[in-house]
Order: sequence, then structure tokens, then C-alpha cells
Amino acid sequence: MRLYLWRREPHHSWVIRGTDAQGNEIRESTKTTNKAAAEGILTKREAELLNEVVHGKKAVVTFDQAAESYLENGGSPRFLGTFDEETGKWSGLMSHLIGTPLKDITQPMMNDIGKALYPNVRPDTLNRQLWTPFIAVWSHAVIMEWAIPKKWIRPKKPKGTNVESFGPKRVGSYPVPYGIAWDFIKGLGVANQTVFTILFYTGMRPIELFVMNTTQVNVPGRWITLAKSKIGEARGVPIHEALVPMLTDMVENRPGRLVRTWENEPFTVYDDNGGQMKKGIAAARLRTHIFDVAPYTGRHTVSTELVIRDVHPYKKDQIMGHVADDMSRLYTSVPQPPLIEAINKLPTIQEWLDQDWMKTPVELVGRRAKTLKKAEREAGVKALAEWQAQRAA
Repeated sequence: MRLYLWRREPHHSWVIRGTDAQGNEIRESTKTTNKAAAEGILTKREAELLNEVVHGKKAVVTFDQAAESYLENGGSPRFLGTFDEETGKWSGLMSHLIGTPLKDITQPMMNDIGKALYPNVRPDTLNRQLWTPFIAVWSHAVIMEWAIPKKWIRPKKPKGTNVESFGPKRVGSYPVPYGIAWDFIKGLGVANQTVFTILFYTGMRPIELFVMNTTQVNVPGRWITLAKSKIGEARGVPIHEALVPMLTDMVENRPGRLVRTWENEPFTVYDDNGGQMKKGIAAARLRTHIFDVAPYTGRHTVSTELVIRDVHPYKKDQIMGHVADDMSRLYTSVPQPPLIEAINKLPTIQEWLDQDWMKTPVELVGRRAKTLKKAEREAGVKALAEWQAQRAA
């Protein structure tokens, strides 16, 4: 077993090369250009390999090594953390467990990490963002015979009619009135305004919209065809009359992805989530002092409004993609008049309909929201603090 440091160019990171005790080739980046730091990493790696020879894999495999293998085998990177090339540090779960042998990870340790990463969150949030990715990596390590099977204790949602709700609801998990939605959308640039408008008048999931092409939109038939949905089946979505001018312009003048960023580029999708909207949404909240709107708010608002408008529950569930009958499965691309009639019961606001970007969104996609002035930002930050205090009360 012999390891050494190597790099191609002076500005490249040092790479550990060599073979292990079984003669397998080793080639691992140290992720640093500093030779002293790289030598320290080399020494640590040599000790790990020696320990592995003496005690076996279970004694030496670390969480980050298991996570890397998990990702290489098709696992999801969501909530594991991201690596900052400039600082050389990880965020999220990886920042706490990098270099930690799997055998040393305990339930109390994970509980403490949960408190550090996600203080004062709901049990379902902690489950989704900490325990689900962690257990996915652990289960992979068990399959690879790097860890022993363990029964991890997840946080449970309190049950019973007399149990108070645990903290405020997550933004995007409840509806808002259409007037509030419009006041918020005014604070966005055109690219994001079109995204939110489509979401509030179709009830689509954001991911369904981000990956949709203009060829899936049948404006004359008032129908959108989705080849794949969350439930794994194709489905059709009715088009509200308010969207007709906007979608007509998009279909005629924008081949490829239906919605774009202000740079006229397709939205990047990270593990079923669209990127490039976070900063725009944060700025719009400070401009408008409305903090209850997120991309998923549109879906909850459509669902709630259809109930208020006395749309039959089955029709509502068809529009939302919760159910599908044999006919709709076979003829997904065929417009269904009852669903089109139902979606048109959603309320409209004339000022919203009269916006120039509602008619020519392709031409105006690069129009950004006005830059926040110092006084506006300070007022927005103050309003945000007050809103957060009210939610926590």
C-alpha cells in the first residue's frame, strides 16, 4: 500500500494517488492547492486504509464517503449540503458529519445536529430536511456492508384533537386571496410575474411548469398536456381565459421551455426544484411587505378557490392532478370542457389582466423589478421582522 500526492498544474488541487492493500487504484482529490494541507489529508487517508485492513470497512467508512457512494448510485443530493469551492467548506448535514465514521454516529448526535441546523421547525420539516436524507445515506451504507442496521427515532407529529399546532405554517403550504397574490406579483420582474400568474391560474406544481415546453400547450383548445406528474401519470390541465393572451405569445414566439429567467434562459431544476427565483422573491417581499406568497401558494390558492366557487370535488381533484379516470388516462391531450368551465370560475383582477406583459411576455422577459432603495429595504426588513414576530407569538 503506497499513496502519494500529484497534480497536473500548479493551480490545480492536489490529488491522492496510489493503491490500497488489495491493489485497487486510488485517485482522490484533496480539494486544496495548499501542499501542507494536502499532506495532512494524505496522512489521514493512509491511516484510514491501515485501519480498514486491521478492523474492516465498518470501522473506517465515514458519512461523506457513504454519501458520495449514495450519490454515485443515483441518490438525491437534496438537503445533504453544498460544497463552497472558495472556502473549501460544506453546508447543511455534510458540514456536521464530514469525516465522521459511520460507527460513531449516534441518535443524540443526530438530535443535536437537528437542533443546530433547523431550530424551532415543525416535526415534518425536520423529518424532510434532516432525517430523510440521512437515513437514505445510512440505508445505502447498510446495503454496502459499511454500517449496521439501526432503528433511528424520528420526530413525530403530535396527534389528538386537543394538541396545539406546532409553530406557524410554512409559507407556500396555505392559500392567499387573489388580491394579495396580485399585490405581491407587482413587486416581481416580468419573468417571475409570468411564472406566478400561470401557477395562480392553473394550480400546477412549480416543477411541472419549469420543465414544460410550449409544444405541450394547446391554446385554442384551452388545454395543457403534462407527460408526467407527481403521481407518475400523464394528465391534462385546463387553461383559464386570463392566460390566453400570455400563452399565445409564448407558444408563437418561444420554442422550447415555456417559462424563462429574465436572461431568457430555461430555469435550472435542482432535484425537482426550480432555481433562479429566490432572490427575486425575497426582494419582492421587501417591496410589497407581503410575506405569505411562494411558488407553491398558487396551487393551494387554486384548490381552495375552486371549493369556494362550488366546483364539484371530483372535478377539482382532476384539475389538481390528484385523481384520473380511465378516459383521461387514455386521452390526456383531449380538452375536457367541464374542467375548462370549472377553472374559469377562478376570480380575475382587471389591473392584472391589463398589464402589458400579460400580452407580450416574450418581448418583455428582460424587464426586471426596480432596484430597492435603501429606505425601501429598511422598511421591508422592519415589516418582515414584525411579521415573523406575529407568527411566532
